[in-house]
Order: sequence, then structure tokens, then C-alpha cells
Amino acid sequence: MSFLVSEELSFRIPVELRYWTRDPYAVRLTFHLPGDAPVTWAFSRELLVDGINNPCGEGDVHIAPHGSDPLCDALIRLQVGTDQALFKVSIAPLIAFLDRTDRLVPLGQERALADFDTHLDEALGRILAESTG
Repeated sequence: MSFLVSEELSFRIPVELRYWTRDPYAVRLTFHLPGDAPVTWAFSRELLVDGINNPCGEGDVHIAPHGSDPLCDALIRLQVGTDQALFKVSIAPLIAFLDRTDRLVPLGQERALADFDTHLDEALGRILAESTG
């Protein structure tokens, strides 16, 4: 990803994009900035999907396609209070990442997985309570 400092100045930084089935609604971007501890932002997977095609986002995370070719790049703006950081990323790896997440948990099916985890936790809690009681 490129960190856009200004229109004239940007630099590339390593970024990890992660998805965990135990939190099926979210994706995580971890920025590895030189000399600093990694910084992770979690936001809606649906926001990332929508932001590839159309500008979207409210609050701290905004994503929009960028450039004359709509499938070329995306801008990701992260904001805390009045401070913000702007990043540019190629859309192709985002699409590949989202395709892999969709194979794990299809979009729109997150609730089924979340409900399964809840029921599993409840069942394991009862089993443990019975075995110690």
C-alpha cells in the first residue's frame, strides 16, 4: 500500500489484510510502519466490498475507487478525530482477498456462523459445568 502524505509525496508500507471466521463481519488491516509498533484497524468486510465499486464509509473508515480505470486503485482514508491518513492500494489484491474470505464465509452468511459459535460456546459451557459439578 502507498501512504499518501501529499499529492507529491507518498511511500510504500507493508500492510497485512486479515480475516478471521470467529469475527465473520470484519476485516483487519495491520500497518507495519518503520520504527513503530504495528497498528491494526478493523472494519466491516461489507465496507471493503462496497468501497471497491463506489465511494462509501461513515465515521473512521472511508473507501473509494480511484483513477480513470475503476478497477485499478482504491483510496482508503482512516480518521481519528481531526487526524487522518490516506492510503492507495491496487484493487486486484483486494478482490483476491475478498474472494478467499467469501470461500470461508459467503457474504450474507456471517450470521449463521456467528450463531453457530454462540451455540457452541453455550454447549461447551454447559458440558464443562456438568463435568465439574
